[in-house]
Amino acid sequence: METNLRPLTLGEILDRTAQLYRTNFLLFAGISAVYAGVGMVLNLLVILPFRGFKPQDMTDVSHLLTFFAAFGIVFLLLFLLYGATTAATTRAVSWVHLGEPATIRRAYLSTLPRLGRYLWLKIIVAFMIFLVAFACVLVFGTLAGVVSVVLAAGAGSVPAAVAVIVLLAYVPTGILATWMALRYSLAIPACVVENLKARQAIRRSVELSKGSRGRIFVLWLLVGIIWVALFVITNAFFFIYSATHKGILPIGFSILQQILAFFMNTFVVPISATGITLFYYDQRIRKEGYDIEWMMQAAGLTAPQPAPPIEAAAPQAAAEPWLALDAQLEPPPGLPEASQPDARGMNE
Repeated sequence: METNLRPLTLGEILDRTAQLYRTNFLLFAGISAVYAGVGMVLNLLVILPFRGFKPQDMTDVSHLLTFFAAFGIVFLLLFLLYGATTAATTRAVSWVHLGEPATIRRAYLSTLPRLGRYLWLKIIVAFMIFLVAFACVLVFGTLAGVVSVVLAAGAGSVPAAVAVIVLLAYVPTGILATWMALRYSLAIPACVVENLKARQAIRRSVELSKGSRGRIFVLWLLVGIIWVALFVITNAFFFIYSATHKGILPIGFSILQQILAFFMNTFVVPISATGITLFYYDQRIRKEGYDIEWMMQAAGLTAPQPAPPIEAAAPQAAAEPWLALDAQLEPPPGLPEASQPDARGMNE
């Protein structure tokens, strides 16, 4: 069992991420293949029926509503499935990082009793980021519109006006959304490992991520570069063919494109979840001495301690007023709720 836990530098975390990914590739790829496979099937079910759409069809309200409704349903299903896959991957990474056995089946089965909680957490985080980003767009977008109108009227420079809108409206929004995502980046590991409810996991993430958000951003940046590189490599031919054939791909090419997307998602999705889980443990080691606690537990000297009392952090609740939204909300009916907490903590 792994007991040599210690604070890691950014380079060591990235190296450990690559090591875990390489030595447990079939495990992590198998978990993410569920998400990628369902995504491929759903995308094909939507893309193929709409292949015959012509530009003039998009002016028809019924066609337009059908098109967006289909893609909206697919997006929602994939978003929820991605949450379940992230939770299962986090559980598997946690096990292998601490030297415990892990399988694809066991990782998914361990998430089922609290699947509703994980999905609810993803929905709350996405809603809060969207809400703040939308408010930011309204404020900065209004300011950018006024400035661009003045520029266009005075100098007659439409490109300058467009540049002002992008800089004043979308850049601040992107920065704010990224900052919030970094604050909540450790919520899933906290929820999975410590068996916390959604609101508690979010507050736990805000506290744990302090001092390491820049390092987490570097991880996301590297994963984004890998994803973009693979996307360009696997889709360059289809873009070129589509541009030279009036935007229409043969059905065989459409299927091949989705198959390549399946492999790309299978390979890339586990990287981010692996790195985030390692950052979660690293922050607990730095802030709470988790390495000593784990070694004592492994030696049978102490029982696992419960998570810190998140609710006692009243100043934190005041600093996050939108989290009060979750206090009046319960997971949607029909989603499985958490069973009794596991007395062994993360060693389920």
